[in-house]
Amino acid sequence: MKSKRLDPLIKRAEAREEDAARELAEKARLLEANEQRLAELRRYAEEYAPAPAGAAINPALLANRMAFREKVEQAVELQKKAVERSRSQCELQRTRLLLASRDAQVLEKLAASHRAAEQRAQGRKEQKELDDLAARSFLERTKGEGA
Repeated sequence: MKSKRLDPLIKRAEAREEDAARELAEKARLLEANEQRLAELRRYAEEYAPAPAGAAINPALLANRMAFREKVEQAVELQKKAVERSRSQCELQRTRLLLASRDAQVLEKLAASHRAAEQRAQGRKEQKELDDLAARSFLERTKGEGA
């Protein structure tokens, strides 16, 4: 059958679809981890908000606290960028999965179309054989009656 020739292509397309799905799951896990890290850094930054009013802090301690807060804020900004990168990679992979899925579906439909055409052709061939057999049988009967 000719439709069997599409089977290797279908298997490859399905494998690409599965790979894309696995990759999307990995990208989604990475995005979730990055979002959790960002949330933790934000909580940490809130904890080290400005010192309570009226608290007596020596200048060296205040400078250290401010430098630390600045580093935490920088870490928050870096993590925001990491989250955005992860989000765009996730969206890109989602698009790849959709394309791979569409390709696999197109090949499946093509194979189904070929199988249906082969079945119709086989049905016509069988019907022709039956018609030929009936015609021969009819001719043999009419020869036998005319003799």
